[in-house]
Amino acid sequence: MFHRALTLAAGLMLAGGAHAETAINFALDWKFEGPAAPYFAAIDNGHFAAEGLKVEVQAGQGSLDAIPKVATGAFQMGFADMNSIAKFLDQNPGAPVTAVMIVYDKPPAAMVGRKSLGISALKDIEGKVLGAPPPDGAWSQFPAFAKATGLDMSKITVEPVGFPTREPMLAEGKVAAVTGFSFSVFLNLTRLGVPADDISVFLMADNGVEYYGNAVIANTDFAKANPEAVTGFIRALAKGWKDAAAEPEKAVAQMITRTPASDVGLETERLKIALTQNVMTDAVKANGMGKVDAARYARSIEQLKEIYEFKNAPTPELYYTDAYLPTDGSLSMN
Repeated sequence: MFHRALTLAAGLMLAGGAHAETAINFALDWKFEGPAAPYFAAIDNGHFAAEGLKVEVQAGQGSLDAIPKVATGAFQMGFADMNSIAKFLDQNPGAPVTAVMIVYDKPPAAMVGRKSLGISALKDIEGKVLGAPPPDGAWSQFPAFAKATGLDMSKITVEPVGFPTREPMLAEGKVAAVTGFSFSVFLNLTRLGVPADDISVFLMADNGVEYYGNAVIANTDFAKANPEAVTGFIRALAKGWKDAAAEPEKAVAQMITRTPASDVGLETERLKIALTQNVMTDAVKANGMGKVDAARYARSIEQLKEIYEFKNAPTPELYYTDAYLPTDGSLSMN
């Protein structure tokens, strides 16, 4: 009986330990660059562990990449473009995936060109070649950007390009402009020797596009079964972003241990741009991280309908939920 009791106690301890530490595989949208540093700050500074989570972060291949990974359950959570979620759920009704936390309150989606190639104003892209990676979140927003700014798409030659060749093609003058995230394209171009004053950046959010940017997404089956884990993840990540805002160099250094070939200075600058332009907006400073403004979101859905034909009536409550956001003040960025 004594031995049985010991065995039972050991089993209960193991079960308790397993329950206390929930494993989450997280799918990034892109490789380990500056804006990914807050995830590693949350890991290394113990924020995920404090929530009883064991988080593994894996690099992605574009803003559309994480959605099917999370929908299939291969990853419990991930990072993806909000409009791409709406399109995915329209094309795959009932797929178990939704956004649970806005990260890029102001999307970094942009058209980036070179003045020396004739791109000083938006209209200059007409009659020229635009390089666009097909899985790029910025390219998916380009039709709305064109409509809002009066660009004539029929006058733009669109060249599908790969992510690795996008900036080199612009640096070499093979395309006049490209679509991409502003912080990535700008810094990659300067690293390739393009002078900063030769680069024209047109943020879509500054030119009539109401969309939200990338968000943390969750497999809804996992979230329903583990609501505290999802809320804990959000709370811990918010702390990771606060850490990164306070000490960006430290956060990037923590990330660099996973990708030692990266340039610390370059990635720190990339993180700082993302913090300033996309994450720590006036709305986030006033209301906290992760939330959606209902009126703005409704306008963004109407804008999406202008350039994407929904097979089913749009259902915004399927694309985003605030049900898992912590209510303890941990989302405040002040």
